Amino acid sequence: MTSFVLIFQIFVCISLGYFIAPHLSQSLKKIVFRILPYFSYILLVSVAFELTQALNHIPNPAAILPPAVLIAFTTSIGSFFICLMTYKLIDRQSVQGKISLHLFLNALKNIGKAFLALAVGIGLGMLIQKLDLHIAFNSWYLLLIFIFLIGVELAFTQFDRSWLSWKILLVPVAAFIGSCLAAIVNYFILSNYYSLNEVMALAQGYGWYSMSGILFTELHSAKLGGIALLTDLFREIFAILLMYCLGWRFPRSAISSAGATSMDVTLAMVKQSCGTHYVPHAMMSGLILSLLAPLLISLFLSMKF
Repeated sequence: MTSFVLIFQIFVCISLGYFIAPHLSQSLKKIVFRILPYFSYILLVSVAFELTQALNHIPNPAAILPPAVLIAFTTSIGSFFICLMTYKLIDRQSVQGKISLHLFLNALKNIGKAFLALAVGIGLGMLIQKLDLHIAFNSWYLLLIFIFLIGVELAFTQFDRSWLSWKILLVPVAAFIGSCLAAIVNYFILSNYYSLNEVMALAQGYGWYSMSGILFTELHSAKLGGIALLTDLFREIFAILLMYCLGWRFPRSAISSAGATSMDVTLAMVKQSCGTHYVPHAMMSGLILSLLAPLLISLFLSMKF
């Protein structure tokens, strides 16, 4: 499938979910909101299962871990500091939240669940290989269902015009610029193994691991799909650490480092660590980056430089 077809399918599904949502019965709405938090784990199992089978044909698959950690760390830090510089290093209007050990431990628990889902998928993939079975499976269709459910959730999100102020919109802009600058730095380290457009594309997942791994596999290769999956998983981990270590003092910068996850996974941490005042920043930044991520990944992968 071409990148245009993939992107078209994503936006059709999110639009369908958004416009169908008001017509759903109350019981269906409850079902959607009940399964949505767990669907990403189902996706992780399926992605890991599919990638395990594909990586079986790739020499030295363990080599995908170092570039994934490198890109995840530098893009998180890059987004944080670009946003920090944009707001003149110190946000004097900061509403300081409190650091909660309970919420932090809960975040680590969610990360543990994500790694457990990956382990289950890998285990199933290895079991299928050992039994010499051939199962045709494509995670893309599960992703489209997930996108549809996200569209339903967006339909019930209350937006306000003040959310479009320049102070809020600069947060996702800083995330984009910081990720691109980090990708350029990474290219000089990884230039013997990956092209500039590949490294730039890997920096555009913004923590949305359940999407990026599948999209890279569809558009490029299983190897790059595996790197993308781990990159965005680790990027979410680094963003959570930044949120709790520095979010109370530099809230917008912490939200910028969280990327697409600031509207869902790390939203509770934004409220606790940064303050309720910054929830609109998190919602808008996460929404914008979630919509841009598949477009930017497809765009950079289609370029040759």
